Amino acid sequence: MKVQARMEFSLSDDQQAISDALQGIVAKFPDEYWRDADRSGQFPEAFFNAVAVDGWLGIALPERYGGSGLGVTEAALMMMTIAASGGGMTAASCIHMNIFGPKSIECFGSEEQKQRWLPDITKGKYKMCFAVTEPDAGLDTTRISCRAERRGNHYVVNGQKVWTSTAQIARKVMLLARTSPRDDARPIGGLSLFCADLDRSKVAIREIDKMGRKAVDTNEVYFEGMEIPVENRIGEEGQGFRYVLHSLNFERILLAAEAIGIGRDALDRAARYARDRIVFQRPIGQNQAIQHPLAKIWMELEAAYLSMMKAAWLYDTGQSCGVEANTAKYLAAEAGFNACKQSMATHGGMGYAGEFHVERLMREVMIPYLAPVSQEMVLNFVAEKALEMPKSY
Repeated sequence: MKVQARMEFSLSDDQQAISDALQGIVAKFPDEYWRDADRSGQFPEAFFNAVAVDGWLGIALPERYGGSGLGVTEAALMMMTIAASGGGMTAASCIHMNIFGPKSIECFGSEEQKQRWLPDITKGKYKMCFAVTEPDAGLDTTRISCRAERRGNHYVVNGQKVWTSTAQIARKVMLLARTSPRDDARPIGGLSLFCADLDRSKVAIREIDKMGRKAVDTNEVYFEGMEIPVENRIGEEGQGFRYVLHSLNFERILLAAEAIGIGRDALDRAARYARDRIVFQRPIGQNQAIQHPLAKIWMELEAAYLSMMKAAWLYDTGQSCGVEANTAKYLAAEAGFNACKQSMATHGGMGYAGEFHVERLMREVMIPYLAPVSQEMVLNFVAEKALEMPKSY
């Protein structure tokens, strides 16, 4: 009996063209550009504009709104290429929100909202920030307390958010806020999603000093009577948590791609150094103590890549992918972290020096390792959903 093969591991011609085109863009921004951004803390505006000018910000949005009409798979390949360019999470994060954030608008927004917001997002006319996490709720999003109180034809927002990236420079905010009290019988209700102008006269923003990715700001945000028109609420009142959940698998897949990209960059730097570094009259890469850890890293990154591509395929074909998206994020974060750590070890003392850039990658790979969900919470989720274990949290 002849068995028809269904598995395809190579990129399509169009996907390869996407990767090649992005390679042409990132090649214009060498290591020194990203090292300077890391030191100065200046947002990489030139890179953002280079990506926006050719329409890449709309890669996963419909063509009728100025996008490319492609899938999460293509968006993930794009973000992996960008993260592997030497820019790490600085390069990826400066456009990350503009890639996945609008998905909630596309899926749940009105036609008027899509026409009003999506074309400008795809053109890069403004940057967005995502305000969900709160200091007293953490990953338990059902317990957020930032309040949006309806008063006639607008809402008034009061409360605090944390870990809100790009709020210093963003024009728009995607905000999840409570519009009715929490009901223990239905804890995911009572939350609504908004896309609004970030009115800085009614918002206090305090930047968080952090370990890496200095050029892409992260903040505490305090809303003090900020008004949002009712027509800026996405979908139905009280359904915002469900809308946000729809985009979370998308984000986990993108984070996985970015972690893989950083890991591949770190591994490539380590392999080059191991081939070129001569000690005791031989390249250090001739020693199995150097070779074997790097070979293991290569395999880990390949496994994470396959996991990520499966999750993206499931998403693009409309299938359930929660377990797979979280699994991809977990495996990619572990592999990316291990790659950066081993790259530093391969470089020896020079791995600690800024000159070779791997210490910067080591600092930045902690972002997909820690966010947007911890590795431990992924394990909890997979145990519950894939193994039918009792919920542990």
